[in-house]
Amino acid sequence: MIKQSIFIYVLLIGLIGFTGCKKSNGSDNEPHPADKLHIKLLPPAGNKIYHSAFPDFGGTEDHVSVTAIKSFESLAGKPITWAYFSNNWLPETGGIVFPQEDVQTIHNAGRIPFIRLMPRANFDEGGPDPVYTMQKFIDGDFDNQLKKWAQDAKSMKFPLLAEFGTEVNGNWFPWNAQYNGKNSKTGYGSPDLYDGMERFRDAYRHIIDICREEGAENITWFFHCDVNSDPDVDWNNRKGYYPGDDYIDWIGISAYGDQMSGEEWRNFEDILADEWDDIQSISPSGKPIAILEWGTVNNAQHQKPQWIADALHSVIPGGRFYPDIKAMSYWNENWEGVHLRIDSSPEAVAAYQQGVADTVFVSEGVFSNGKK
Repeated sequence: MIKQSIFIYVLLIGLIGFTGCKKSNGSDNEPHPADKLHIKLLPPAGNKIYHSAFPDFGGTEDHVSVTAIKSFESLAGKPITWAYFSNNWLPETGGIVFPQEDVQTIHNAGRIPFIRLMPRANFDEGGPDPVYTMQKFIDGDFDNQLKKWAQDAKSMKFPLLAEFGTEVNGNWFPWNAQYNGKNSKTGYGSPDLYDGMERFRDAYRHIIDICREEGAENITWFFHCDVNSDPDVDWNNRKGYYPGDDYIDWIGISAYGDQMSGEEWRNFEDILADEWDDIQSISPSGKPIAILEWGTVNNAQHQKPQWIADALHSVIPGGRFYPDIKAMSYWNENWEGVHLRIDSSPEAVAAYQQGVADTVFVSEGVFSNGKK
């Protein structure tokens, strides 16, 4: 999702007591199941769909709080499976540091922490990063910090979800191929592959290898690309970035509607359908697919409620993408001129509530140790 480099923060609505819904971990005091560390999040049983969200943790995406989680769940009328947030590796805050406090806060709220590993030294967009290049990861420049990150992740002793390099096929982020080799095939690796994509692939593999070596086997790894490649050229195709099925557990997609009034209005199904065959072919073995970011603004015709309703209908029985999509994670945030939050209008929040009320949407995570 393209964002302004200077964010306008939106005040969270006050904490609203959420009652009548069972916590996703089964009870207020029972911890998430992780009696052994080698554990992965599985798709929900019975062709169900995880209901999840970025529940508005602020413009920098890392102001994690129970208040934000409970506020979103109160609006939605249903608990979330995971709470999605960014681990920004800013030099002024220590660089590559595991977000232990944020992870613990989400876990204590009875939700699964989903960490976006964001290798950026600042929030500038549309250019290379002054610190974190993919080649530096490959060369081991950050190995000591990454080992400590992995050790801290392991010490949590409960399930974590993680991704590196959000929306990699979008040139708004510095880990995109445009800033790491672009269309060259002679500067790195195989002469048959574009250097920029190959560098990202190998950097991601290197990070996962370090986590495995340090015993952080409580992490489920996601590969996250945008529904559209920008620019749409051979050296920026989503499959070229993919680390491979031996490394990745889930395929994640961002699929947004209109983010600025006046843009061409397209419904969720059309946006995704144009790229669906290619998305499904990313993983040779058919890893589960999650919509990690989705949402839209109200346009002049106030179509947001219908857009939300159509999106949710497209993934339930009878819909275009059922039973292929296994999770829907809404991006609940406003920033300058862009109002994605589900409570942007009474009609929008009602559409969301009615959609996720369907029993196909579930909140409890299913893990590879056979427990919920």
